Amino acid sequence: MKLTSAAFAQGKSIPVKYACSGLGINPPLMIADQPPGTKSLALIVDDPDAPSGTFVHWLVWNIHFGTKEVKEGARNIGPEGVTDARRIGYAPPCPPPGPSHTYRFKIFALDTLLDLKAGANRVQLDKAMKGHILAQAELDGEFGR
Repeated sequence: MKLTSAAFAQGKSIPVKYACSGLGINPPLMIADQPPGTKSLALIVDDPDAPSGTFVHWLVWNIHFGTKEVKEGARNIGPEGVTDARRIGYAPPCPPPGPSHTYRFKIFALDTLLDLKAGANRVQLDKAMKGHILAQAELDGEFGR
């Protein structure tokens, strides 16, 4: 499985447009090579460089298995969880001044639809996905102020 974006390449800078100092919308993501048996997709975006530990920026699950693109500024692609910004939906990169942070966009191919209500947190999503991950891919971008 492969995850790419037209907005930035692996390990490169995420444009300001997708950060809190810009429009604060999610970048476009392209998903390729979903394995046979995929029933749904889950998306997790986090920042492992946050001062308080890994910070969750976006949780989405039960994305239709045939989805090849998460459009820029996507809405209603699946149930969304609560982020560490204490909101549901995409929480854009907004690191404190200093070194760049890495933002990990991770897509998971699952062999089931998850029985998880909107508003779930990362721990609940990880638990629901356990034993159901067929494949995963990651796209990392950098952003700093």
